[in-house]
Amino acid sequence: MRDVPERLLRRLDDLAAALAGPGDVLAQIALGSLGRDSERLDEHSDLDFFVVVEDSAKRGYLEEIDWLEAVAPVGYDFVNTVDGRKILFADGLYAEYAVFTLDELRAASFSPGRLVWARADAPAGLEHAGHGPDPAPLETPDYQVGEALTNLYVGLHREARGEHLAATRLIQVEAVGRLLVLLDLTGEAARPRQDAFAVERGAELRFPPKVLPLAAMVPGYTRNREAALAILDWLESRTEVDSLLARAIRDLALPPA
Repeated sequence: MRDVPERLLRRLDDLAAALAGPGDVLAQIALGSLGRDSERLDEHSDLDFFVVVEDSAKRGYLEEIDWLEAVAPVGYDFVNTVDGRKILFADGLYAEYAVFTLDELRAASFSPGRLVWARADAPAGLEHAGHGPDPAPLETPDYQVGEALTNLYVGLHREARGEHLAATRLIQVEAVGRLLVLLDLTGEAARPRQDAFAVERGAELRFPPKVLPLAAMVPGYTRNREAALAILDWLESRTEVDSLLARAIRDLALPPA
């Protein structure tokens, strides 16, 4: 396991060399911990990359994996989007990739990556040709608090119906996600977001337990009421919470014996 980072980097370079041969590939772009966030590269990382191709070549690179198997045998693969695949090489290295034409790359939403290889005539700056996530229309602390509280309220009603999974998602996923965004907006994160598209990535490093007690807020499928109370208590300790809604949430979380 300790040699995984070196193997990933070598595999990425080997793929770049293979892609450079046919002449119909413009560039290869590495993302995530193999891209600009190399300080995160470890034994749990995977190959995350884009292949930028001529318009006429996209179908072949997406539908066939011979260009991958020219580098290393593939044990498992499947098409997971209209533009990409997920694969597991036979030697245990995992990869997620997308194949884009130049116009598709420029229209795509992605955080800037690292240019691994580019054809001599490829346009400059392809590694940051996309754009970030579209801003939320109401990206304010009050909005995040309101969403979190109503997630708790609706989630507890679903819990009361016996819809435990639906309740878990609203309380322990959606509401907690709002708290993560709230802390970003109020400047309490210990470091910037790891992933602009997934606020939960690296949450434990960004928000220590004294700032965000995730163990209490995400205790599991059978403890939605406890999770809701922990989240409500946390919100009340930090911001003004409507007393009517807070009472309704507690009434649902603490039903009469």
